[in-house]
Amino acid sequence: MKIGCHLPVYGPAATRATILGFARRMESLGFDSLWVSDHVVIPWTIRSRYPYSPTGDFPLPPATPFLEPLTTLSVVAGATERIALGTTVLVLAHRHPVLLAKMLATLDQLSGGRVIVGAGVGWMKEEIELFGVDFRKRGAWSDEALRVLRACWRDPRPSFTGTFFRFDELGVEPKPVRGDIPIWIGGDTPAALRRVAELGDGWHAAFPTPQSLGE
Repeated sequence: MKIGCHLPVYGPAATRATILGFARRMESLGFDSLWVSDHVVIPWTIRSRYPYSPTGDFPLPPATPFLEPLTTLSVVAGATERIALGTTVLVLAHRHPVLLAKMLATLDQLSGGRVIVGAGVGWMKEEIELFGVDFRKRGAWSDEALRVLRACWRDPRPSFTGTFFRFDELGVEPKPVRGDIPIWIGGDTPAALRRVAELGDGWHAAFPTPQSLGE
């Protein structure tokens, strides 16, 4: 069994000193991985229901400091040597997939091949539509984004023709250390589980109880 832990990326603990001290300490104790969650903004008015709370309320107020995950992992990569670096989960619609592919491959190169991408479609309509993605189509958008990531990482001259993304042959370098980056799909809906089987390397089952995992 491998044990990971979540970096303190939000709230008063989200400081350079705490992040670096925490990361180095977890590595020295033998933990296998460090994880960061993803919110670019927290709207002052959220009508979307948070699916992981009985009340449906998002637990953080808008003025809460919340560090950007890939920037944070870049700092942590330079302060550690062995421990894996993961996202739990990266909301695909927050970033154009070609730019995201470049950022993740760069992080993977500079960390010596330690990146794991936990990825999902997201739940907050207000945040997703801020970045120009139709909330109702976010699943299909995310499926295409995952295919774009794979193409940028695996192909020497990636190109893509889809509904949401189209581009001719590009040079997208560097490639990940292992030629690819593992993608663990988050979510527990039927659509998410289909995405695990079709497009992922594993299931990022963040919230189910041990009892419910059997189903």
